Amino acid sequence: MGKNRLEAFSDGVLAIIITIMVLELKVPRGGDTLSALAPLWPVFLSYALSFTYIAIYWNNHHHMLHLVQHVSGGVMWANLHLLFWLSLVPFVTGWMGENHFASAPIALYGVVLLMAAIAYTILERAIIAEQGPDSPLASALGRDFKGKISLVLYLASIPSAFWAPWISGALYILVALMWLVPDRRIERKLGNNLNRS
Repeated sequence: MGKNRLEAFSDGVLAIIITIMVLELKVPRGGDTLSALAPLWPVFLSYALSFTYIAIYWNNHHHMLHLVQHVSGGVMWANLHLLFWLSLVPFVTGWMGENHFASAPIALYGVVLLMAAIAYTILERAIIAEQGPDSPLASALGRDFKGKISLVLYLASIPSAFWAPWISGALYILVALMWLVPDRRIERKLGNNLNRS
């Protein structure tokens, strides 16, 4: 099967996720000064972090699918599994922001990020299983050190939220910074494939 419908559906879902998150930013009532915005800072910070994560997933998903020629039913289900976990980001974002980064919301945020990262890994593995161990994606990913360290950091962030929530927040920011630039392994592979054509 072609990959176009999978890409279009994923793009649409991710766009809706971002739209839902921005709707959590409510206009302050009873104030027309900048100080009226002060109570919204936790909601805005959680939105900015989550927007960054969704953008990272969209960007890397887009790059990954450039190395894919066709998809199977298993790949489509793996993609839906990823979209399920990403669709929970607006909920945990709102809960975390509304409760000023309290322990339970920040821990649940980490659970959702961990599950999305696991789902992304499953999607990569499903594509590699479909296309073979010598596929362009398998070659580009190599040992996937960055993906593995991300999972470890998410795992560490969840219990940290009950001890020192700021550590969890710092770990979420660290992982986002690691992935902010599109995956260069895939960009290099794409460049190599274009040079051969």
